Amino acid sequence: MKSKKSALLITVGLFLGIVITLVISANFDWTRSGVAADAERPQDVTLGTNEPVPQSLQGLTAMNEAFVKVANTVSPAVVTINSKAVVQQRRMSHPFFDDEFFRRFFNMPEQQEERILRGLGSGVIINPKGYILTNNHVVDEADEITVTLDGKEFEAEIVGTDPLTDLAVIKIEQNDLPTLRLGDSDDLQVGEWVLAIGNPFAQVLQHTVTAGIVSAKGRSGLPIGGGRGGGIQYQDFIQTDAAINPGNSGGALVNLRGELVGINTAILGQANVGIGFAIPINLAKNVVEQLIEQGRVVRGWLGVRIQPVDEDLAQSFGLDEAIGVLISGVEDNSPAEEGGIKTEDIILEINGEEMESVEELQRVIAGIQPGNEIDVTVWRDNDRKDLTVTLGERPSQEQLASGQRNGEPSQPAKASALGLQVQNLTDRLAERLGYEEDQGVLVAGVQSNSVADQEGIREGDLITAVNRTAVSNVNEFEQQLSGVEPDDIVLFRLKRGNVSLFAALRVPEKE
Repeated sequence: MKSKKSALLITVGLFLGIVITLVISANFDWTRSGVAADAERPQDVTLGTNEPVPQSLQGLTAMNEAFVKVANTVSPAVVTINSKAVVQQRRMSHPFFDDEFFRRFFNMPEQQEERILRGLGSGVIINPKGYILTNNHVVDEADEITVTLDGKEFEAEIVGTDPLTDLAVIKIEQNDLPTLRLGDSDDLQVGEWVLAIGNPFAQVLQHTVTAGIVSAKGRSGLPIGGGRGGGIQYQDFIQTDAAINPGNSGGALVNLRGELVGINTAILGQANVGIGFAIPINLAKNVVEQLIEQGRVVRGWLGVRIQPVDEDLAQSFGLDEAIGVLISGVEDNSPAEEGGIKTEDIILEINGEEMESVEELQRVIAGIQPGNEIDVTVWRDNDRKDLTVTLGERPSQEQLASGQRNGEPSQPAKASALGLQVQNLTDRLAERLGYEEDQGVLVAGVQSNSVADQEGIREGDLITAVNRTAVSNVNEFEQQLSGVEPDDIVLFRLKRGNVSLFAALRVPEKE
């Protein structure tokens, strides 16, 4: 009996010992955690540094604040412009029906269908009564124009357009609108910070602000179009690396004082590559005032054909350096002719201002109102000569295209239709171009994308025959073209240096 009790006591004692051991091993927080538990417990994590901003960096916040303030000030005056145009186009069908010969043979009319073209651009409010400045190509040929301002859409009407500078003014019926202060683009410096504000790619990206510097000033000679009527003729672009993309056209380029210094207009390529162009506000001011007051722009007109002077030309005319602008032709009955300007003159100065390029001469003359007298200094016969010329009014694009200048024909209308400008071959030009032994009519200019351009005719080519009849001057050239009709083919025999070639040009249909 005693042995049984002893065995029971031993068993109970062992059981209690095991239980106590398990409790101690589990450590239900009755004792301090071990080293392993300390390693697994999350510790407090410090992100970044609590050190104060260095004094050397605190000064940069001033520029940051300037960007923010300018963006907040300018953005309300930049609007989104949507345009819609309905155009007729050939209806796509079987290839046989697209063939012109097939349709003519079976007397089948060309099938047309309507297509709606939509455009997106930007604009800048320049007057609290609803006048908005934008690019001509944003609204060109639009049947419907709407302006989005503060999330609301307003119908807009065109006040006036100027394709030659690619500027336009439209208007909405609203008052007390926010406007921008106009700056002085002549005071801009290369390297100065500017902001571009507009609506790139889509309306949902309105009031996009990009920053950059003025990369260059006075850019010209760029193949940039301005809508109907061809490229922008009066170029004096501000170049910037602020990001400009499709949809930014017509938007604001502003300095860090929040002043409007340019209208964003064009880019090189299909999207931003760090090379964008804006029309200087100083060029735009005069255009805008005339568009608002009279719906069109009136410009001075000299009536000459001009070309740049290179080193070889300068030497051949007895100049020590390549300066001025060469007169390659003078229009009949033009202000230039009446003022005594002659072919082969080199214009050195206008009103005492040196003319350094073709574009500069064009801008200066265009900026002077018709009827005003100008002092012209030319280089003629190895000497300077001073002339006084009373400017006329620049003819319209339609008159220029038809060869009419103030009612008088100065270029054959058919030549203009083909995209050609021609002039008589002078002895000096013949010597310079190597045509001393030839007779013909010199090509003084070729309009971009014209029939002549597409057939490869170049400025400086010599037209020696028209439809197998030799020509030696402009009058004979005009006589040979006088009988041709739209859709006729005109055969030119040309000389280009020492190479002779032919070009067949089809006279385009009248628009």
